[in-house]
Amino acid sequence: MILLKPDCLRRGLTEPVLDKVKREVDVLAQRQVMVQDWQIFVHYWDMLVNKDWFPDRDMVACLREQYIGQEVMVALAHGPKGTDTPAAVRALLGHFDPSEAGPGTIRGDLGLDSLRLASQQGRLVDNLIHASDDANATCRDFGTWYGANEWSLLDLGGQ
Repeated sequence: MILLKPDCLRRGLTEPVLDKVKREVDVLAQRQVMVQDWQIFVHYWDMLVNKDWFPDRDMVACLREQYIGQEVMVALAHGPKGTDTPAAVRALLGHFDPSEAGPGTIRGDLGLDSLRLASQQGRLVDNLIHASDDANATCRDFGTWYGANEWSLLDLGGQ
């Protein structure tokens, strides 16, 4: 599952980012979602549980400020049979810090922010896109962003 973050939508990069993704995998469904509290807290549960990753920030406040009431684009992708779709998509993203992401990656080519600047400003880094780590994360992310009534869209193809 792919999540185009608010900074991606604000900058009008939805199509260029999805075009890069579509070169590697098929995008089966996509929709814009207005982010609610519960969605972002479920989505980024690990940042709330592992607070020592960013001990200088109030993660609840940062997540609320960056996401609540903002639109995101969620997309469901699937690669050819035998493809590890989550790994293929995550390879396209590049390093989570756009200033460290290599050329040819989404964050490397289109990212403008850096972890250093975000840390100085006490906020989360704007890095355009999130992709599920693996099939289990895809199921969790799907439930969060698409909901229980849409399970027929989810086909992990044995992944």
